[in-house]
Amino acid sequence: MQIIENLKLKEKLYIEKLENGLTIMIIPKPGIQKKYIIWGTNYGSNDSEFFVPGEDEKTRVPNGVAHFLEHKLFEQENGTNSLDVLTALGVNANAYTTNDHTAYLFECTDNFYEAMDELMDYVQHPYFTDENVEKEKGIIGQEIMMYDDYPEWRVYLNAMQAMYHNNPIKIDITGTIDTISKIDKEILYKCYHTFYHPSNMALVVCGDFDPEEMLKEVKKRLIVKKNQGEIKRVYPKEPETIVKNRIEQNLEVSQPLYAIGIKDKKDNSDMGNKNLMVQKHIGMEILMNIIIGRSSNLFRELYQEGILYSMPSLDYEFGKDYAHVLITGQSTDPEKLYCKFKEEIQKLKTNGIKEEDFNRIKKMIYGGYVKEYNDVQDIARMFLADYFKGINSFDYIEEIEGVKLEYINQILKDVFKEEKMVISIVKNEQK
Repeated sequence: MQIIENLKLKEKLYIEKLENGLTIMIIPKPGIQKKYIIWGTNYGSNDSEFFVPGEDEKTRVPNGVAHFLEHKLFEQENGTNSLDVLTALGVNANAYTTNDHTAYLFECTDNFYEAMDELMDYVQHPYFTDENVEKEKGIIGQEIMMYDDYPEWRVYLNAMQAMYHNNPIKIDITGTIDTISKIDKEILYKCYHTFYHPSNMALVVCGDFDPEEMLKEVKKRLIVKKNQGEIKRVYPKEPETIVKNRIEQNLEVSQPLYAIGIKDKKDNSDMGNKNLMVQKHIGMEILMNIIIGRSSNLFRELYQEGILYSMPSLDYEFGKDYAHVLITGQSTDPEKLYCKFKEEIQKLKTNGIKEEDFNRIKKMIYGGYVKEYNDVQDIARMFLADYFKGINSFDYIEEIEGVKLEYINQILKDVFKEEKMVISIVKNEQK
């Protein structure tokens, strides 16, 4: 087992890749009562076109299969639902699907190994029938309709649709009523056997564990699977341009919601260089905070004018085939906010970013990274998501020192271009 130690954090990662390809990561937290386990597959809603290892013909499945699979794995052949079994054990269990990966997890203080038995059993034993697949379509159909009226989701998805022409990130993770109607048990089994192979998965455990003992516990619960080749994923070509610069929807909200998106050019060479990926992500976080973070001049001005009452959510989202800046929140006047946001960017481009602002924000970002290691959930989920991007989460701590002001100014010029910006607004027409 490989041990990676971060001396700045005083944290250790124990990592082992098994013969079947499964990567196991263990982050011990001596003296912490909470225990957390997450088992994920490098398979999300964007993966609808692919070549199954050993097959020459491309497979295309309906949108929403990854999320549908996540729902169905809890249902067992004996009639039980694994989520109910885990809840009865007193653990907090859940699952989720993103554009890039699907994960199954639980957090607890007691009954860890009993719950681990259940988790590792249901993830490895799918049970799909014509009847239970049809029944699930009704349940997921209701979820889709619910999200259609959910303002926070609509303002996000509308921003994706304004930015992206062809990339599947513009499609709802759940699919649509029409696309899920085409899902059957054969499609589910095919996607399960392709993407839920150990070589495409990673398991992360965080808590007060002995790493060698935990590794044994995981291994004895694994079923034997033959090695498989690489899954070749197919993504549509995406132009660098945006679709439209503005999109608006009327829904019942107490205050207008906004999402400002900036489409970034996805350089595939970045995905092969983890240092570049990490530095770019750090740079984006620093930049967004300088422009509109809590201590920025712009946020202070917007707050004093009553345009903003709370700090926006600042994100740089990137994956195998997409990358964008996303700034979201509530505002009394999203149009004015957007106008001032663009003015602030122009001002910073003209005058340059002050060294003192850069150093202050960089220290704040570093403090935020360190703070993430206080919670077993944050640690485990972070290591899983980063692993599927080819990153070790410790890299953020190591790389932040090397991010210089010149680099930040360069990103500002290269990425924060008005022709790549969109604004999505959800507001109540009556108000």
